[in-house]
Amino acid sequence: MKFSISTGNANDGPEGRKLVASWKYPPHGCNMIMDKAYGGAATRKLVKERGLKPVVPPKSNSRMPWEYDRELYKKRNEVERLFRRLKAFRRIFTRFDKLDVIFTGFITFVLIVDTLRLC
Repeated sequence: MKFSISTGNANDGPEGRKLVASWKYPPHGCNMIMDKAYGGAATRKLVKERGLKPVVPPKSNSRMPWEYDRELYKKRNEVERLFRRLKAFRRIFTRFDKLDVIFTGFITFVLIVDTLRLC
């Protein structure tokens, strides 16, 4: 798992593209389930170039909608539930830590705890 911390007013699309572009060894042939914030042509193109299959619905006002796997897209709910579990830790949802390195360390710790709970 890889994540990054952005400023509070940053758009998700460019930040997501930076993350995908930074992968040294992307898992070729896998699906990448994304929400509509990542549905832009630039993001979908980058994901395809990295050997992944984008699973993202087009926006309702899209001029040229594309096909996507609706059943697979329903699994995106698992990511939303992970964020809900992360926000159960008060230290994360209120962002007590001023330094990004400490905040990132605590998120990593919480992700490890969450993984151990699921085992």
